[in-house]
Amino acid sequence: MQLKAIFKLTVLLALVSLLAVGCAKKPKTDGASQVPQTDMQRDKVADVSEQPITEQGGSSTQSGTAQDSMDKMVSSLMRVSFEYDQYVLTADARATLKNNAIYLKAKGSRVQIEGHCDERGSDEYNLALGENRALTVKKYLVSLGVPADRLSIISYGEEIPLVMASTEAAWAQNRRAEFKELN
Repeated sequence: MQLKAIFKLTVLLALVSLLAVGCAKKPKTDGASQVPQTDMQRDKVADVSEQPITEQGGSSTQSGTAQDSMDKMVSSLMRVSFEYDQYVLTADARATLKNNAIYLKAKGSRVQIEGHCDERGSDEYNLALGENRALTVKKYLVSLGVPADRLSIISYGEEIPLVMASTEAAWAQNRRAEFKELN
């Protein structure tokens, strides 16, 4: 009778062990290999161009009519990066946001500010950090004269990485705030 109980207990422990291993959060990479991006991630990256905006409200590569330039400028809103575990704006981020504010004041569109993090830290922590990053960007844009009612924020935490790798260079690119036009 005890042999049967020990056998059942062993099988139960083996199943629990398999279940625990099967529910691991994320596979770890060696840092040297990169996972290919999905089509959605590539589209997300393509939505936000790294083209600077000039003081006159146009892009640095003007072509066509002024309206064409204004219509294309939303893709010229540049993302800003953050230091590890921080939501304080760097000097580079403030300069980028000044250019973005010029565009936003001229265009008058509604924009969603998206906060992102690298993969380190818990989901809950990264969602809060992403929200703080987006909120910091919003507050700075408001201080530059962009109406607060035209800016909304959302945090994606670590869920939408720009680069799918576990290296410092990849993590640095994933710590960011991006812009999405809502109109």
